[in-house]
Amino acid sequence: MKTINALGIYYRDLNEIIKELVRSGEDIINLKNVNGQRYIGDNLSGTTKINIEGTPGNDMAAFMDGLTIEVFGNGQDAIGNTMNDGNIIIHGHAGDVVGYGMRGGSIYIKDSVGYRVGIHMKEYKDKVPVIVIGGSAGDFFGEYMAGGCMIVLNLKNDENIVGEYCGTGMHGGVIYLRGDVEDYQLGKEVIKEKIDDKDYALIQKYVENFCQYFDYDFQKIMNHSFVKLHPIGKRPYGNMYA
Repeated sequence: MKTINALGIYYRDLNEIIKELVRSGEDIINLKNVNGQRYIGDNLSGTTKINIEGTPGNDMAAFMDGLTIEVFGNGQDAIGNTMNDGNIIIHGHAGDVVGYGMRGGSIYIKDSVGYRVGIHMKEYKDKVPVIVIGGSAGDFFGEYMAGGCMIVLNLKNDENIVGEYCGTGMHGGVIYLRGDVEDYQLGKEVIKEKIDDKDYALIQKYVENFCQYFDYDFQKIMNHSFVKLHPIGKRPYGNMYA
């Protein structure tokens, strides 16, 4: 285990230190006093766990392939950008464009997220990316989503679970919302339905992880109605092309 005081360290220098530790096989890296340093965990593979105290900067875990990053604070924008595998746990809020183009792995966020989360998510065979959000989400949630699974739990009972244009251009994957959403908030490419037993089992699996990470009551979360959003078809704009 290696502990680094990141206070005042330029982001490029900090990331070079992290890369060398991961390449050398370090099992746990503790980063303290992180304050906006960008690109932590980018393009790294392996089984190292990085614990972050503070607020990491944009594009944390971009192109990451296998690590676990746990943030004891808030995250900024573009977390998990085109992430291929691994696990991210954030004990706070996260910003916009979380999980952009995400191809695998999982992201668990205790509180709320910003705009355009999960856009262009995709899946292939056993690579199914997952994002679980304890709070609510902003506009364009799941925009152009092509695969994967997103769950919004709205544990603080915000007036809107998601913002407007949810699922606009969605042509794959599934979104589960704990509660309900007005039809006007949805993109015309998605259908809203009640969940079935198969959906419930899938939600249960990821909520169990969420409760373990953030010490929530599993039964209290699951003792609530969920709705399912999924795309009408796989080519939402097919009629625009010859």
